[in-house]
Amino acid sequence: MKPTQFAYDRPETVDEALELLDEHHDAELLAGNQSLGIIMANRFASPERLVDINRLDGLAFVDISDDEIEIGAMTRHRTLERHDDLRSVLELVPESAEQIAGPAVRNRGTMGGSIAEADPAGNYPAVLAALGGELHVASVDGERTIPADDYFVGYMFTDLEEHELITSVSFPREPFPQERTGSAFVELKRGSQTWPTVSAATAVRVDDPSRETPLVEESRLAVGNAAGIPLRIDDALAELAGEPLSEDALDSVAEAVREAADPTDEMHADREYKSEMAGEYAIRSLRKSYERACGN
Repeated sequence: MKPTQFAYDRPETVDEALELLDEHHDAELLAGNQSLGIIMANRFASPERLVDINRLDGLAFVDISDDEIEIGAMTRHRTLERHDDLRSVLELVPESAEQIAGPAVRNRGTMGGSIAEADPAGNYPAVLAALGGELHVASVDGERTIPADDYFVGYMFTDLEEHELITSVSFPREPFPQERTGSAFVELKRGSQTWPTVSAATAVRVDDPSRETPLVEESRLAVGNAAGIPLRIDDALAELAGEPLSEDALDSVAEAVREAADPTDEMHADREYKSEMAGEYAIRSLRKSYERACGN
């Protein structure tokens, strides 16, 4: 099957792209084309116009400063996967990128495209939610910043307006000092080219990595594909503070995840299985983050 007929624009600048979006509210943005093309080919979507933003090279960057990490919306998965400086300060982001599908997808897919799609099984939505990140978006009316907590509204539904373009995402560094923080992304999936059945993104800060049993100062967790939006259990995580990360504490987190989970049935995983695995992979990710924070 082939897509229906559509108009095609390829702007050279962000301003030109924004003008097109303002003029054609029914237009679809084309970034990495790792999802939209498939949907159109199967005629699950038939947009009348595509705005191809692959020439907006200014939106492809990784900026690491003392205060935050900012990543341009057109930054490819492969760039993030292989970014050694980024891995050294926040391993969670490259680790999530390297687990996306196969090399062909990672060579073309973009961070902004994945977050705009907001599929609950996507890697970056969980990362964004776990780290308390922000999205920076632009339109002909100006720019605005959307906290991750406000961005994800429902299943593949966000706070992004039709005429807005995601320009970058940023993650604060203040809660996660490099020398005392560990982060991790783990996922369960049937094969490299499939979506994760569940995933978990975590970050853990400890008080003193040189201690025999460092204490957790703060922990973050978001579980992917366990609900319509990235699943957070902040109240349960708050109980980890001031203690080593024990097996009893991890079991409590897993139980909180299972109780909060509201996944949809899939062909190879029903609700009960996905809820159980959501708790299990939350444990695995937290344990991995804690070990990294402790220097292991």
